Formats: sequence, C-alpha cells, structure tokens
Amino acid sequence: MEINFNKNWHQRHYESLELGSRIADWVAKGMGSWRFIILQTVFVIVWMGLNLIGYIKHWDAYPFILLNLLFSTQAAYAAPIIMMAQNRQNERDRIQAQDDYATNKEAKLEIEALAAKLNAIEIEKLDKILKILENMQ
Repeated sequence: MEINFNKNWHQRHYESLELGSRIADWVAKGMGSWRFIILQTVFVIVWMGLNLIGYIKHWDAYPFILLNLLFSTQAAYAAPIIMMAQNRQNERDRIQAQDDYATNKEAKLEIEALAAKLNAIEIEKLDKILKILENMQ
C-alpha cells in the first residue's frame, strides 16, 4: 500500500473506509445533530396533530401505537449503526495516538541529539577559552 504524504491522516483514513462504514458514519453524524432532533420533533407534532384533529382519517389514533412502532424500529437500527461509528472512532483515535507517540519519540531523539551536540560545542568553546587564557599568562 502506497502512502500519499500530500494528504493528512484523516483524509487517508476516510479513503480507506468501505461504503458501509461511510454510510454508518454519515447516519450517526446525522442522527447526532440538532437538525435531526428538530425535524423529528416537527414530524411527531404533525403526526399527533393530524391524528388528534380528525379532519382526515385517523391512521394512528391515540395512544399512537404506529408512531411508537416507528420509533422502536428507528432505535433498533440506530443503536447498532451509532455503535459501529463509535467503534471506528475509537480505532481512529487509537491509531492516531500511536502515530503521535511515534512522532513524539522521534522528536525526543532528535532533541536529545541536538542537546548533546550543543553540549559538545559548549565544551569545545570552553576548552578554547581556557587555552587562550593559559597562553595569555
């Protein structure tokens, strides 16, 4: 597998997802939004209103058993889809944490090498200063 370094980690990960995973993430993102809550609330109000007013045929009279069935079905599908998206998010977080750890480890080694080099330069300068002082005496 060839790695494209022009793309960030998230873009490469998203491109590696299968269609089902992308759909599950899209559904979970949609259901976890204010837009979904507002639309669902409007739907419930309209459903109950049309069934209570009675100007049209009552297809789901009080206590709204059909509406309850719809919500139960929605919950039965939503819960596993949201859990799949959460599992993928946990996996993404774990992989990114490992990547961050490797980067930090490399940076630490580079910093230690630079510190050693600076220390060596400092010692070399001090030795030169001492030699100059000895020659002056």
